[in-house]
Amino acid sequence: MYDSERALFDLRQGRSVYITAAGERAALIASVDGLTDAALETLRGEGQLRLVVTRHRATSMGLVPTAAMEGARGMSLSLNGEGPEQILHLAMAKGRFSIDPRDVRTATTVEIGGLALARLGRLLPAVVSVAADARDSVPLRDRIASGATLSVTSAQIEEMARSVDVRVTQVSEGPVPLAEAEYARFVFFREAHGLLGHVAVLVGRQGDWPDPVPVRIHSACLTGDLFGSLRGDCGEQMRGSLRHFARSGGGVLLYMGQEGRDIGLANKLRAYTLQEHGLDTVDADGVLGFGADEREYVAAVAMLKELDVKRVLLLTNNPAKMDALQSGGIEVYDRRPLYGTLNRHNLPYVKAKLQRAGHWLEDMLSGAPPTK
Repeated sequence: MYDSERALFDLRQGRSVYITAAGERAALIASVDGLTDAALETLRGEGQLRLVVTRHRATSMGLVPTAAMEGARGMSLSLNGEGPEQILHLAMAKGRFSIDPRDVRTATTVEIGGLALARLGRLLPAVVSVAADARDSVPLRDRIASGATLSVTSAQIEEMARSVDVRVTQVSEGPVPLAEAEYARFVFFREAHGLLGHVAVLVGRQGDWPDPVPVRIHSACLTGDLFGSLRGDCGEQMRGSLRHFARSGGGVLLYMGQEGRDIGLANKLRAYTLQEHGLDTVDADGVLGFGADEREYVAAVAMLKELDVKRVLLLTNNPAKMDALQSGGIEVYDRRPLYGTLNRHNLPYVKAKLQRAGHWLEDMLSGAPPTK
């Protein structure tokens, strides 16, 4: 798996990666995110370039898949001399695109591997690809031999991307008195692959916690938690949960490194720009190539088990969190809602969470303010 981890790092640094797969032609892959003219020229030296996007992005572009493409994890479109800015526009701009269907095909295994690396790196899930064979290309063969270009197999990438058994390791902890709860400890966990870190905020002394233990699974939100953004209700939910713990005699807030429903901060800000042009939060993520909610909660379950929490009172409006804990072996004794304050900036977001994602927010919206 080490080669795939280095490939992820290289892609984030703007370097191309050579991906191979059994029974399929290899490809040289580069991320659209941060693509430079120099990187494009290197790729063009190997042949015809293609843009590879997820099925979510292909749908938002207006590409109607053929029967053979149904269920495809990605689509591959031929490029015709576009520069970095034009390719970025094609990969993430709102609107339908006039594309000759003869230039569209299902992404290959190696191209899907490139998309998986971009996704794991919280990059825009789109890559530029060129079919290449190191045996026939002296420059490519020399770059691989010197270590300038990494060669990795699609199977290695798949192993890293599909690791279902998320193991978390407790790394460190320390006391952090909070305004809402003076006796609190922060416990830092790191996932086994090293890509994500999470924090368990323990309020009150563990031996004095009530049964069931009040728990909040909270995805990191820099804009709301730290700066008080009016676009969402994250910060109010986080602080409300801490106050609930203090009143109840203790509890656990799992602060998960899943910014923007796990699309990453850069993509979250891109989604905000799209929302300014009339899209809701779900459709904006789809335009960027993501699903409605990219989060998984395997790590949250593992953290609770490490903390020996078996039965919880879950503070959430999200049914997916309840389902994840229950399927992971954590008993959800009951649920309590957490509401923020509605305003004209977050009303579309809250409505989308109810109408598009099925969150339990009917009571919150019953007192919705006017949009103007």
